[in-house]
Amino acid sequence: MQGYIHSIETSGMVDGPGIRYVIFTQGCLLRCQFCHNPDTWEQKKGKLMSVDELIEDIETYLPYMKHSNGGVTVSGGEPLLQIDFVIALFKKCKELGIHTTVDTSAGCFSNSKRFLESLDELLKYTDLFLLDIKQINNEKHKELTSLPNTHILQFAKLLSDRNLPVWIRHVLVPTKTDDVQDLKELGEFIQTLTNVEKIEILPYHQMGVYKWEQLGIPYALKDVNPPNEELVKKAKELLGSI
Repeated sequence: MQGYIHSIETSGMVDGPGIRYVIFTQGCLLRCQFCHNPDTWEQKKGKLMSVDELIEDIETYLPYMKHSNGGVTVSGGEPLLQIDFVIALFKKCKELGIHTTVDTSAGCFSNSKRFLESLDELLKYTDLFLLDIKQINNEKHKELTSLPNTHILQFAKLLSDRNLPVWIRHVLVPTKTDDVQDLKELGEFIQTLTNVEKIEILPYHQMGVYKWEQLGIPYALKDVNPPNEELVKKAKELLGSI
């Protein structure tokens, strides 16, 4: 089994617990205005790598992962676009006793029989989901990402029903995702979930703007500055602290 890989970070510290081997897959359906990896959007690009190749490399970092209670995180792009590949990889990881995490925006979630069957299989081998909810307001979500959020919220509910541990992430973008009412509604939605272990506010930054420029894509948020500490603190209060 092979997957399209954008890049690998061998000592990630922010994509799940402990020190993590982070695999960034290629391909994403969302077109977030604040995306810092627009070079991951196009599908079936990047480097084709087999599960065995990755496992061979992962094994060299096992001591660091074990010592820090870390593991392997598959991010993107959108890893669920290559769900069968992630299943095959995580099966091997669990054979080695490695903690597994999926970092997803769930933009490709669907109720198709095939996808749900694959998802059922993936859940058997996944210890944690990092779920990025961009915007609770559906119309604003479409403007911000090009897609609605109804299926994404449905995915969140499904994980809650299955009692799969989740960390909710929200990128705080001034004028785009910091509206008080929107944050209150997002907090209320999160309260309906029974599986949330942590809520993370990720302050917007412009470190990926150069990639947009290299790709020749206009960057709509060039005049938006990162949020200050007070705004981040307020957002955390509105979403609830876990």
